[in-house]
Amino acid sequence: MIATAEATGTEVFDVVVIGGGPGGYATALYGAAAGLKVAVVERDKVGGTCLHRGCVPAKEFLETATVVRTVAGAKEFGVQAGQPVVDFAVSQGRKQKVVDQLFKGLAGLMKGRGIVTFDGIGTVLAGRRVRIDPVSGTDGSAPPAEITGRNIVVATGSVPRTIPGFDVDGRLVLTSDEVLALDALPASIAVIGGGAIGCEFASMFSDLGSQVTVLEALPSLLTGCDSDVVGVVARSFRKRGINVHTGVKVSGHTPNGSGTTVTFGDGETVNVDAVVLSVGRRPLTDGLLAEGTGVTLDERGYVVVDEYQRTAAEGVWAVGDVVNTPQLAHVGFAEGILAIKAMLGEPAFPVEYSRVPWAIYCHPEVAFAGLTEAQAKEAGIDVVVKKDPFGGNSRARIVGETEGLVKVVAERLPDGRAGRILGVHMVGPWVTEQLGQGYMAVNWEATPEEVGQFIQPHPTLSEAFGETVLALTGRGLHVG
Repeated sequence: MIATAEATGTEVFDVVVIGGGPGGYATALYGAAAGLKVAVVERDKVGGTCLHRGCVPAKEFLETATVVRTVAGAKEFGVQAGQPVVDFAVSQGRKQKVVDQLFKGLAGLMKGRGIVTFDGIGTVLAGRRVRIDPVSGTDGSAPPAEITGRNIVVATGSVPRTIPGFDVDGRLVLTSDEVLALDALPASIAVIGGGAIGCEFASMFSDLGSQVTVLEALPSLLTGCDSDVVGVVARSFRKRGINVHTGVKVSGHTPNGSGTTVTFGDGETVNVDAVVLSVGRRPLTDGLLAEGTGVTLDERGYVVVDEYQRTAAEGVWAVGDVVNTPQLAHVGFAEGILAIKAMLGEPAFPVEYSRVPWAIYCHPEVAFAGLTEAQAKEAGIDVVVKKDPFGGNSRARIVGETEGLVKVVAERLPDGRAGRILGVHMVGPWVTEQLGQGYMAVNWEATPEEVGQFIQPHPTLSEAFGETVLALTGRGLHVG
């Protein structure tokens, strides 16, 4: 367990971080590694939503779904195994074991770096002071305490958004928080929201045996992803019996005994055992700022920062989901490192948000970095595009996962050749682990001629990226 401290009101730290999630603990660890005296104020457990109620437990359950698919398809490899049966309580136990091990490791790492952790709710006061109030349910009689930081970093994260007519009760209506604490699988479920989180939950529940309906208000699943990638996911969902309704709004639900009836679109309904809200997350800034701090929030409640994560108040910074940037744990890592570098006066380069890597763990997986074909064209860029389906990839055939493709978008030069690589988009087997080359190519503004020099090991799934890039040089092997 991480050692916690008691504030005396006299401590002055180089950096006080409010929030111990990915953005917060990355800031703290990087600052401590640079020799700074660091404190973290955390209301729950370090690791935040990502470790305890988000990324990690969700992916653990998605891995359970992968095991179910593998066992169900084992006969194709000559391995005789019956239809798998999921004991979700056991899956929950394994998930919690993984989370607890990672939490213990993180807590030990922070202690080893000399980071002082205070249990409580942090509020930014004027003069770079932080008030620490006891968490509800603990010793409420304990008086608030104060500490001071030469710098304060706000990293309070986000919480799930809700919508009118769907009060979260933990039984019929769930957010990601409640879903990841279930001990039994609903037989049928409606997922409201077809973005990254919604598609992950839809894919997971379907593979684990639930009948799934996805209700998305926008015209397409996975808005912001390349259309070719979305098409692959949509076809896979249809083949697996996931009912997807796009361009529809939900208007409410009516409990009917053990389940509920969800109304959507033009009076359409679906009867389900539970509803999962996956309609995004909002910044957790409730009660964060006292009067006179000088820190400003935008109209949606996000902390306003500049490109170096500085707020309008001298010495106060903000990172992670609490600022209006992509709500990705690794973006929080990058922003925390950036803030510490800027504090120290070291060379620091703002995060290029249009080029950050994205990973979506539905089946098939999605990963991308950079501009989509449509975004590039909307920006007035003439492009050259190449695609390579995984169906022709040796390793994909070997593992029996041929659904998907790699798509590379490059700028068209005046002579018609492909110039700098603008975007790399993947959908298919283990693409979340393959994006590294594509991310580097986009961020280094590499050309196909340069990246085409890389030798791809054979047979590997990553050959699909190499083949696609080589085809952009005009001399592809297997891709025309």
